[in-house]
Amino acid sequence: MTLANAAYLGIERFSLDRNKENWSNATENDKAALIRAVYRQVLGNQYVMSSERLEGPESLFKRGYLSVREFVRQVAKSGLYKAKFFESTNPYRFIELNFKHLLGRAPQNKAEMLHHFTILQEQGYDAEIDSYLDSAEYQNRFGEEVVPYIHGWDYSAGQQGLQFSYILQLTRGGAGASVRGDLLKNQSRLNPAVHSESPLPVVSPNAKGSAFRKVASDGVTRQGVGAGEEGRTFRVEITGFNNYRLHKRSNRVRFIPFNKLLEYQQQIQREGGRIASITPIN
Repeated sequence: MTLANAAYLGIERFSLDRNKENWSNATENDKAALIRAVYRQVLGNQYVMSSERLEGPESLFKRGYLSVREFVRQVAKSGLYKAKFFESTNPYRFIELNFKHLLGRAPQNKAEMLHHFTILQEQGYDAEIDSYLDSAEYQNRFGEEVVPYIHGWDYSAGQQGLQFSYILQLTRGGAGASVRGDLLKNQSRLNPAVHSESPLPVVSPNAKGSAFRKVASDGVTRQGVGAGEEGRTFRVEITGFNNYRLHKRSNRVRFIPFNKLLEYQQQIQREGGRIASITPIN
């Protein structure tokens, strides 16, 4: 489906970005084009240097030992993806980018975000990536040999109407790149709206006043992203410690500023605990 107002909304580059499929009689040039398409989709339209390319998985894919889906899995589990989108990124931002890169859409609601947050906390990074690629949704839409593509504005079956405004926030700006060129960098674009299950404004990126700015009433900007998180403090409840150096307690509570939240989360994981809840307190 081609969206009539794609150019006005700033998403015309995605309107034909689909139907990239691996055929059994694909040529070397076809395979190379598919590899480039996977990198572009999974890495959020960011440039990949020759030194960053995954030579082993690329070779296996070209020789027919990996399907497109399994090559996507290799890229998403690579140190390159982890460094770009996990190690220096807010957990909620990481999850919403996984939706964009691997399923081609935005998270639909609070339940989806919390489901994947729980997977990340309790089962770890690899399980979070697998949860998208092994899902029935991925198989039904992309199968084994189609490169994932952005599709969240065409009201697919079972998709909530909120998806339209959410996917626009993840695809516009910075030539569609994730994190790099994004005004909010590693902060979540959608978390406040998704948790309240409320739509975001849909305006042309060229419209007057559409630039990033704070709205005093609820911390949501014109482009639909939280503007107040940087100065907030969060109540973090931790449970499940099994490190012998730590006192064994059922749970702990810490108050952490936003800019230290990711660092603290990684520390808890290293110490064998998990985060039970994160709640903003101001």
